Amino acid sequence: MELEPFPGGYSITTNQSLIAYLRNYGMIQSVQVERTMETIDRALFVRRGSFPYIDTHHQIGQNSYISAPTRHAAFLELLRDHLRPGMNALDIGSGSGYITACFAFMVGPNGRAVGVERDPEVVDFSIENIRRSAAAELLENGSLSVNFGDGRNGWEHCAPYDAIHFGDVADEIYPDLVRQLRPGGRLVIPVWAPRPPSARVRVIDKNVDGTLTEWEAFHPMH
Repeated sequence: MELEPFPGGYSITTNQSLIAYLRNYGMIQSVQVERTMETIDRALFVRRGSFPYIDTHHQIGQNSYISAPTRHAAFLELLRDHLRPGMNALDIGSGSGYITACFAFMVGPNGRAVGVERDPEVVDFSIENIRRSAAAELLENGSLSVNFGDGRNGWEHCAPYDAIHFGDVADEIYPDLVRQLRPGGRLVIPVWAPRPPSARVRVIDKNVDGTLTEWEAFHPMH
């Protein structure tokens, strides 16, 4: 499956309209994801002058981008059963902080949402964004955090995780991420495939007995 931009995306100017398009296009399939994306407004997580509701990625740093809304919705839907209240979630390459904030909203104050970003300026940018958003209180109470580091190593301090999202395209499925996944948890990670050259979103489910089930979700376009 290839993830394509939805039609009519360039006419969307409000978060409410964006959610309606994502729902009608079939990218939002659950009440949990719809409510989350309605609450965490994407416009608070882009640079000034950007058009936040257009279905494309936007640059937020020298080598950092916020992904397109279709991709955000797809990843949240893939992980939604692992983002229930009280669960732990890890967002690697947390960038603007949008997905980390969504994770925090879904797992709530009794859960934990951790972002890891390799660009310190983008870390500061994401924290500012979260402080303006509906997830601000979760940042203040410590159930949401954004950290500077190499996400390929995960974030051992708060492991294990029920959900792990890798926001960039990986060279491989990194062993530390699999190790930090709780039995019953899920890792979603785009991995580069040379033949044909493309990024393929791999889903790794850790079964309760510790064995792994791996499958392909879709090809992210942006």
